[in-house]
Amino acid sequence: MKSNIHCSEDAQQIALKRLPKLISGFVEGGTGREVGVSNNTAAFDRIKLQARVLRKVDPRSTVQHFLGQEYSVPFGVAPMGMCNVVHPRADQFLAKMAITHNIPLGLSTAASTAVEEINAIAPDRVWFQLYLVPPIDHAMSLVDRAEAAGCKTLVLTVDVPQISRRIRDLQNGFKMDFKIGLRQFYDLATHPVYSLRMAWAGRPQPAHFPKTGAKFDRTASRALADWEFLLNLRDRWKGQLILKGVTSIPDAVQIKDIGADAIWVSNHGGRQLDSALAPIDILPQMRKALGPEYPLILDSGVRAGEDILKALVCGANFVMLGRPWLYAIGAEAERGLESLREALTFDLSAAMAQIGVKNFSEITNENLALFLDAIEK
Repeated sequence: MKSNIHCSEDAQQIALKRLPKLISGFVEGGTGREVGVSNNTAAFDRIKLQARVLRKVDPRSTVQHFLGQEYSVPFGVAPMGMCNVVHPRADQFLAKMAITHNIPLGLSTAASTAVEEINAIAPDRVWFQLYLVPPIDHAMSLVDRAEAAGCKTLVLTVDVPQISRRIRDLQNGFKMDFKIGLRQFYDLATHPVYSLRMAWAGRPQPAHFPKTGAKFDRTASRALADWEFLLNLRDRWKGQLILKGVTSIPDAVQIKDIGADAIWVSNHGGRQLDSALAPIDILPQMRKALGPEYPLILDSGVRAGEDILKALVCGANFVMLGRPWLYAIGAEAERGLESLREALTFDLSAAMAQIGVKNFSEITNENLALFLDAIEK
């Protein structure tokens, strides 16, 4: 069957029709008035690329080398908790895409599928993301577990000292220890395909937390992650260490000095601080402060192949997407995921041709039509 997904907006529109409001609200929602969510995407629209002509742009390569590994494209899957509420095999779909097309997959502490299973599907592609959720002994056991499973990259998320309220979730009744009220029952009943699929598969559970003992508390403080903890983690973890959720340049400089292998510029997709700057607006200054060689990742607001290229032109080495993958799965399951990946890759390559580059090493500041002054300041 032919896919109806040609871009992330298609995936979003179809998913909103097929998913209960309870679930679509969880995927779409941000904190506060969701100004941060809309600002993240609007910030990309403000950036203009400079088209060039009469350049030799064939053949082009979308291959990107990052942290000692070669990937087919410079984008991947950001870690997202509880993906399997969208589809009971969402984690497996993402892992299969990661290994088939050689892209990295961030696997959340709050994932519905265990790191051992996902890394077995996509070896050398899984970046395990750590939330320092109490108790700390259990959190650190997950570090050992990721290492034992074969993960070579650990992502410490540092922008959630306390999870923020997400108004849509409160309005729709989305919470752990979920209970169905009349409104939720009606919501699920009016989406029978989704509801029957989930009923058959069973309710997703956080795979990295036991059913008894250290249960996952989505609202728990995660402020145990401080500078001392980072120093200890750097000593303990011998693989690649990435710090995710950094938007402060002084913080980034200190993180680099401690020895993190890469910094992930992100505002958590607008789900934590509603008034946070869009990461793409911070990126040029971050690049200047950390130097031309230090590895930088960016997420938040990325929706298109041109957005990926804009991030690379502004200083990122790698780009990660979150919501669009879940929209695609919610819309058309594995078929939708593949269609979106193909669209992003094609549009990225086409945009490279338009700005006159055959590979990412040819990108310079001259590829920006606007905001060149922001990079030079």
